[in-house]
Amino acid sequence: MSDIDLRDLDTFQRGVPHEWFARLRRDAPAFEHPIASGPRIWVLSRYEDIAAVSSDWERNSSSEALGSIRGMDEVDEERWQAEVAARAATSVNTDVTAGVMIMMDPPAHTKYRRLVSKAFTPRMISLLEPGIRVATVRLIDAAIAKGEADFVPAIAEPIPLMAIAEMLGAPAEDRAQLFEWANSLIGSEDPEFAVDPKAHENAVRNFHQYAANLAEARRAEPRDDMTTALLEAEIDGERMSTDAFCRFFRLLTSAGAESTRYTTASGVQALIENPDQWEALRENPDLTGGAVEEILRWATPVMYFRRAVTEDYELHGQQIRKGDKVSFWFISANRDEAVFKDPYTFDIRRTPNKHLAFGGGGPHFCLGSGLARLQLNIMFEELARRVSRIEPVGEPVRLRSNFMNGIKHLPVRLHPA
Repeated sequence: MSDIDLRDLDTFQRGVPHEWFARLRRDAPAFEHPIASGPRIWVLSRYEDIAAVSSDWERNSSSEALGSIRGMDEVDEERWQAEVAARAATSVNTDVTAGVMIMMDPPAHTKYRRLVSKAFTPRMISLLEPGIRVATVRLIDAAIAKGEADFVPAIAEPIPLMAIAEMLGAPAEDRAQLFEWANSLIGSEDPEFAVDPKAHENAVRNFHQYAANLAEARRAEPRDDMTTALLEAEIDGERMSTDAFCRFFRLLTSAGAESTRYTTASGVQALIENPDQWEALRENPDLTGGAVEEILRWATPVMYFRRAVTEDYELHGQQIRKGDKVSFWFISANRDEAVFKDPYTFDIRRTPNKHLAFGGGGPHFCLGSGLARLQLNIMFEELARRVSRIEPVGEPVRLRSNFMNGIKHLPVRLHPA
């Protein structure tokens, strides 16, 4: 196991090291990852273990794992803590940990989730379908007319940001500015997307002020949108504060859009590499739902989460101690040979397909899964309907990250149907 280093971002930029995860699943399902200093970090790679441990929030805490959404390197976590401290000291409350669901444990998480779920009802999501479809068709047709396009910024990136802005009720004329701020918030270890700290701080402040103004407007004049639903929802006599709404607004607009963007790009690349699957999808639109589930399994845009261990327990003969950290790798679980037949085959007819692309279950299952599925279904329905062939005209360029599994550039020519 000495060559396995899941902190090596260059390895992930070349491609997900599936051979490492296959070896871990086989020989070391609870693997103590080498680190220079700090708490021990365990790597869990099997589907069954990840499903169980990600649900066991009492022994594996989100609220105590400040680095759960950061890289494996302890230096990254120290920098993250410094950023949080610096932002908390500003005049606007920009403490990104407070009120962010992915860094909460029950019962606070349960209460917050019940509140937020009021805005993610099937009805609320279905209202977005016409607008998403119109925008998707417009972008695909524009790329066809252009001849060649970088699929990610031309098509995959705008749709999720547009859908979320629509869902929140942000006016159309504001969306270009929201997109710019969202990209500044996302940031990345990838040098191409590195953001100046001052630009990041300004984006946080601008987002906070914009969301606060939007909340004030909806309280004065409610509408049929997510913002109104969030602000009017009531759990145990309490409603969401303006400050909590602002943090949720930022999280949804940045992180929520990023994962769908990369899933779309990975799905297109998978269909390019598997032309028989593309032809099957074009010939039978009823396969779209299954294709989306296989794309989610194949892409697994969020590769892992991390938790802090709050009490001792044993797993596969390893003594995991209080204060250690466990990382569970969804990207490995979704290739687990014990669960998926021929896991390295991309098969849009795969059934069953109980992937963990939206999390392992328990309290942190992705609330936005319905919205993501809607966008992906529309995207691949319209591609199959309007495009006869997706021709690569350059090499795909992968994101330099061990957290997000993504293709950031995908030069293609879309041939009209």
